[in-house]
Amino acid sequence: MTTSSHASTGQPARFGSGQAVRRLEDHALLVGAGQFTDDVTLQAQSHLFFVRSPYPHARLVSVDTAAARAMPGVLAIVTGADLVAAGVKPIPGIGGFKRADGSPCATPPRRALAHERVRFVGEPVAAVVAESLRQARDAAEAVMVDYDELPMVVDVGDAMADGAPALCPEAPDNIAAETRYGDAAATAAAFAAARHVVRLDIVNQRLAALSLEPRSVLAGFDTATQRLTIRMSTQMPSGVRNSVCDALGIEKEAVRVVVGDVGGGFGMKTGVYPEDVAVAFCARQLQRAVKWVADRSEEFVSSTHGRDLQSHAELALDASGKILALRLASLANVGAYPTGAGAAIQLLIGPWVQTSVYDIQTIDFHFRAVLTNTAPTSAYRGAGRPEAIFIMERLMDEAARQTGIDRITLRRRNFITPAQMPYKNPMGQVYDSGQFESVMDQALALADWTGFEARAAASKQRGLLRGLGISTFLEWTGGNALEERVTLSVRADDGVIEVFSAVNAMGQGILTSLTQLVVDAFGVPPEKVRIVLGDTDRGDGFGSAGSRSLFTGGSAVRVGAERTIDKAKQLAARELEAAAEDIVYADGSFSVAGTDLAIDLFALAARQGDQRIFMDSTTAATGPSWPNGCHISEVEIDPQTGQVAVVAYASVNDVGRVVNPMIVRGQLDGGAVQGIGQALYEHLVYDRETGQPVTGSLMDYTAPRAADTPPFRTEMDESTPCLTNTLGVKGVGELGTIGAGPTVVNAVADALARAGGAAQSARLQMPLTAARVWQALQP
Repeated sequence: MTTSSHASTGQPARFGSGQAVRRLEDHALLVGAGQFTDDVTLQAQSHLFFVRSPYPHARLVSVDTAAARAMPGVLAIVTGADLVAAGVKPIPGIGGFKRADGSPCATPPRRALAHERVRFVGEPVAAVVAESLRQARDAAEAVMVDYDELPMVVDVGDAMADGAPALCPEAPDNIAAETRYGDAAATAAAFAAARHVVRLDIVNQRLAALSLEPRSVLAGFDTATQRLTIRMSTQMPSGVRNSVCDALGIEKEAVRVVVGDVGGGFGMKTGVYPEDVAVAFCARQLQRAVKWVADRSEEFVSSTHGRDLQSHAELALDASGKILALRLASLANVGAYPTGAGAAIQLLIGPWVQTSVYDIQTIDFHFRAVLTNTAPTSAYRGAGRPEAIFIMERLMDEAARQTGIDRITLRRRNFITPAQMPYKNPMGQVYDSGQFESVMDQALALADWTGFEARAAASKQRGLLRGLGISTFLEWTGGNALEERVTLSVRADDGVIEVFSAVNAMGQGILTSLTQLVVDAFGVPPEKVRIVLGDTDRGDGFGSAGSRSLFTGGSAVRVGAERTIDKAKQLAARELEAAAEDIVYADGSFSVAGTDLAIDLFALAARQGDQRIFMDSTTAATGPSWPNGCHISEVEIDPQTGQVAVVAYASVNDVGRVVNPMIVRGQLDGGAVQGIGQALYEHLVYDRETGQPVTGSLMDYTAPRAADTPPFRTEMDESTPCLTNTLGVKGVGELGTIGAGPTVVNAVADALARAGGAAQSARLQMPLTAARVWQALQP
């Protein structure tokens, strides 16, 4: 459970929304007083270690635990067969989609521990619980598993080939599900009439989330109440609790999930994992506390991965550059056990934003989710939107090169205009607001677009190639979970306003932003506000994903605060013996207009029977938000080595109303660094011949470092508030990631084209490592 604790920072006006207030969360973290899951030790706590499959595909012949059970400190060893015998259910996977023949979507059953077959390297096979972690590790090495290795496939093309090994009988072609959108005949007619047709093959490579804190679970068991309390690092406490209860066949009231500090999630910590169920099962069986903390190697092979989408994209344009139609065919590698989120991200959510900020109504989209012997994919910062926007922005720049139309002019000719708002795109999604050309014009000025040639000449003098990249784009936020419940309690006992919300802190500063909104509403100093997050006993909710925390959670706090004040006015009217309409509230005090009669907010709470003024409030947004931006980057390339450096990065971002500019800039810039990571460095690779992950450690998987971070110039345009929530805010957590990838890749493509390599520009694929760029520069 996360709560705010801080010293006074002055008058409410200096702390309220719109102010760049320092994060309240940071002091405890900086002095080492944070409370992550692994910081907590319970009485009689034991430790769990997983035996994992070294094979990508194999039949489990036997699991011999006899020797391991006899080792010192071992308390229990659990296998997949044990869980099946105990009635533990599989974890639900993909749902809501169909295969091409109309049959239901297909997926192998995913169990907390593998049973009969393993389907990817790193799948948990057995759980060893011991008094110490060292004892659990040692005993895990003594568990003897007899595997009968089976043919495997990790590449989507290979998986769909005739004779490929099938991961489950329901999908003999390994296609778990597919979707089609648009009008194929109308699109074909538009392409036939087009003056220009641009075609690109684009790969959005597989990525690891790399949160600083790995997944961590500590399950405690109360023998008196027979309840489990699971402390864990997650973005969705209620969802995990529900899934654990479903798997174990117990009532929701029997499990409490508590979340303290979370060292990053990026979407990877949404939903339940097999390990969560296994830890909970062991704690119930042993009736004592069980802790599991993943190490980095485990995270690389067993946490969900991001992206992994191969696309063939085609854009039809008339002679003036007006887009006539967009055609797209994509194959999504969803791994061995496609999750509901993992499938929806590629089959539905990405397509929602595929046409982006451009006025395109004629589409033909075909998406297929393909099973392979790899770890499942799911949400990773952006979740479908980075893939879609990358495709669109690469097409736009390539269209400019092939048609000879200036890329800024091309974008202007195709932007959706403010007069078209609200605008329904061809996927049926409605944009409530947006001024895309204005945002681009501001970014062009901020980046000094017209001064680029002089900077390119200076780079050339130093023997370097310089390129200029741009992306104009939008995204969808809210997770389509638009309702949020909060409770507010004005407490007389300790003189604070306590607010509980089911959104979750994970390093994004939401606790500070919510505090600022409470200060705004009540006019009290921030030390009079306590925000409580991450406790399913206090309340349920969707959690934090899809950049929804402030969009839905903040709006709910704002409305809940107003309702609390309205209720308190009625109570104050009774105490002051005045009409409610004559009561005025300001800065923590109620007064009767035109008199000196007044009562303090907390004094009023003290006069209530339970010493508090309580409000349970639920608020709903009327639709998602559509943040948008224009990002511009400049790169320098050393032609001798192919090394790419991002030397300038400017962006203007329409995120609606801004509650805390410092936090918003941090989210935008941090997100951009992750987008740059995908563009230049990161790739989680499985060997096509063996199915083994070959970039399964930070010795092999390259992530961006501080030295790779460009000088950011980041601005926000608040002139277009969101119309679907009371705050007017738009989600911001993923916008930087979505814009950075295409911006940087377009800059590299521009540098190559300026050096006479326009043909190579069209064939660039991420990550743009030095070796790949050097090869592209060769004649």
